[in-house]
Amino acid sequence: MRPPKIPRSVLVVIFTDDGQTLLIERADYPGFWQSVTGSQDEGESFAETAAREVEEETGFRAADFGGSIDLDYESVYCIYPRWRYRYPPGITHNRERCFALRLPSTLTPTLAPREHVAWQWLPFAAAAKTVTSWSNAAVFDALSVKIAALRCSPSS
Repeated sequence: MRPPKIPRSVLVVIFTDDGQTLLIERADYPGFWQSVTGSQDEGESFAETAAREVEEETGFRAADFGGSIDLDYESVYCIYPRWRYRYPPGITHNRERCFALRLPSTLTPTLAPREHVAWQWLPFAAAAKTVTSWSNAAVFDALSVKIAALRCSPSS
């Protein structure tokens, strides 16, 4: 039996400079589209969790693309009742730290089949309407500010 999840997680929006973002569909909830997400492991920083989850869920190594970008954005949300059994008794809310990963183009992910069954690249506006979670949709706004800054950075 797995130990209970820690009620802290990451959400990582994988995007390209032309405004495309990767969405993946959950294996255990057909029609539930999301960005990369995952719970923190004991002793892990949020940045370490973000890098691990990106690699586990897409096969992309964040370090190969300059690392994940901390969006300095967090949300607290109510854990869906269908998934509360994964957490310690009485835990109903999760703290989610948001990151982004900038790719040079719309690459093909290698999905973890027990976690996700399909993927698609969409423009941010369409992705915001497609994701199931309000917290996932909200982070697209936070990211748009960071993208504008990245486009103007000397390393771009």
